Amino acid sequence: MHRHFVSLAVMALAAFPVFSHSQTAPFPFTSTASARAVEAAEPLTLASAISLAWQNNPDLSAAARARDAADGAIRQAGVRPNPVLETTVEDLRQERRTTTVQISQPIELGGKRTARIAAAERARDQAAAAVLARRADIRAAVITAFFEVLAAQERVRLAQDSVGLAQRALHAAGNRVIAGKVSPLEETKAKVAESSAQVERLQAEGALRMAKQQLAALWGNSKPVFTQVEGQIDMLPTPPSPLQIEQRLFNAPALVQARLEIDRRSALTALEQAKRVPDIAVTLGSKRSPDVGGNQWIVGVSIPLPIFDNNQGNLSEALSKEDQARDELLSAELRTASEVNGALETMHSSRLEAETLQRDALPGAESAYQAATKGFELGKFSFLEALDAQRTLLQVRTQTLRALAATHRAASELDRLLGHAGDDVPPTVSSAR
Repeated sequence: MHRHFVSLAVMALAAFPVFSHSQTAPFPFTSTASARAVEAAEPLTLASAISLAWQNNPDLSAAARARDAADGAIRQAGVRPNPVLETTVEDLRQERRTTTVQISQPIELGGKRTARIAAAERARDQAAAAVLARRADIRAAVITAFFEVLAAQERVRLAQDSVGLAQRALHAAGNRVIAGKVSPLEETKAKVAESSAQVERLQAEGALRMAKQQLAALWGNSKPVFTQVEGQIDMLPTPPSPLQIEQRLFNAPALVQARLEIDRRSALTALEQAKRVPDIAVTLGSKRSPDVGGNQWIVGVSIPLPIFDNNQGNLSEALSKEDQARDELLSAELRTASEVNGALETMHSSRLEAETLQRDALPGAESAYQAATKGFELGKFSFLEALDAQRTLLQVRTQTLRALAATHRAASELDRLLGHAGDDVPPTVSSAR
């Protein structure tokens, strides 16, 4: 009797093709994280810094893992429901015992499986778009940090020049004091100026070390080993044209994600709509009873009656969230356009400021300083006049450097908002299976 029931169960299980090995094989997972990266102890270029960050940034690795997890969700969404094996024994007395073995297989109706797969695919597209958005964020962060290091290097050089200028002024003041042309007070003022320049140099060197740490942290290295960064901070980026901005704005990472969220919400709405159609369950089994003296086949169908629950609440929630996603797209469009205009305005103004300082103020300040220094050494100008010319030159140089750095920051912010023109294209929305 027991062999008969086992044979029946095996035959029933074989009748359902859902138990294939290919559907239960483990999903291959590819790790995207890497060990702590250490760059080479040599000058670092911007391209190398971006590559290091893209390969080793933990936030980007986490976004890639979320995308891989979404692939697993798609696989799970396509799995059919499991059958249920039931056995029942009535009356434990052997002479009156009735044993029933049956298998029930739920059958999904209304396109639930297709809708479920479509919703999972939209979530995967959104996760892929999040990876691209994170790449744009990291690229912008690397560019900003890179030019911060480049500006800090330039500040150190300016501070060292300032120390050299102050030391020459101190030497000249000392010679004039020895010659009896000025009072010792002039030499004291020169010493104070030289000490201030030394303090400024120490502060600039500290800022450079901090900027290096912030740059190396983007690829997971807390102790940077690169000697310096290589680049030309005075080569200003060109602002994109209005046509280029309009073309790139449509594929802005934030807007791509917002549109994909609408697609995902629409797919979830379709899934909730499909859930309103009740599923059926087909039953196949065998019953052995002493009264009959043999086996009886059992065939049955169960159909839920959607009288009280036809998924109306979940469908209403899905529709509202779909409308919410459309409103959030409009908000993202307005916010992104405003941020792009702000970054573009900052880029224009800082670029104009840097060009004006480089063209007009900086040459004049350098010429005035050279004349004042030479005149002080010849006794034609006082030390205060030479010191004022020196301070003016350093102030103009610092202001120029600040404007150059602001221009590069605004350019990287534009790339972050619009997506880098040469980067990966956003994912396309795939069709449901």
